[in-house]
Amino acid sequence: MQTLVRILCGSAIALFLLWKPALAGPVQERVSAQHAVRVCIWPDYYGISFRNPRTQQLGGIDIDLSTELGKDLKARVEYVESSFATLIDDLVAQRCDVGMFAIGMLPQRMAHLKFTQPYLNSDIYGITTRSNAVIKQWADIDQPGVLVAVQAGTFMEPVMGERLKHAKLVRISPPATREHELEAGRVDVFMTDFPYSRRLLDNADWARLVSPPKPVFVLPYAYAVKPGDDAWLKTMNDFVARIKRDGRLDAAAARHGLTEIVVR
Repeated sequence: MQTLVRILCGSAIALFLLWKPALAGPVQERVSAQHAVRVCIWPDYYGISFRNPRTQQLGGIDIDLSTELGKDLKARVEYVESSFATLIDDLVAQRCDVGMFAIGMLPQRMAHLKFTQPYLNSDIYGITTRSNAVIKQWADIDQPGVLVAVQAGTFMEPVMGERLKHAKLVRISPPATREHELEAGRVDVFMTDFPYSRRLLDNADWARLVSPPKPVFVLPYAYAVKPGDDAWLKTMNDFVARIKRDGRLDAAAARHGLTEIVVR
């Protein structure tokens, strides 16, 4: 009997040792071994992960919260510049461990990536100039002859591509920017989300917000990881649940004027 118990115990220990790496997951193992977590950001996302052009300092809710992630993991944070257009490739190619820049949970992204529970959400807003005589209200946007800009790769691109019936959609790719095209008069309005609209309203005295009279396309934002590592996804999900519970999400949102779009 004692021999049988010893055999069973030995087998259990062997199984535990065999499964331990799988339970930890490859990303978690690398993070633990190197004491570093690689975070993809888009450094032009005001209030989210924005690099100040004057100081070159990063700031925003996801810079704050990625710092908290590093503390929780006891790892330094290494930022990897990405964008909405390149994020899938950056994660799949393992150039970063997690995307942390308010990534909209679009079906085309969810087909290639895994997402945490959402922590923010936003509708679509229009930005035009104060002097624009064409766009006075939301109903003026989808009219013949109106040029509507979207940033290529953002969730506004497919949504507005589907919804515009009369206006012309203009896709803007770097190095061009929506605001420069608007200021130059090459478009009448550009579509954006709540965080990016704050950039213009806070810093450009020529900008005017065009709000929809009712919700148009409210999209949840979350963090994204490469598929196939459920342990790492759970680690990130647990992090999101923790910052909601302990107040760190609310505090970071308040610092960056995003309280209105927090998902609790």
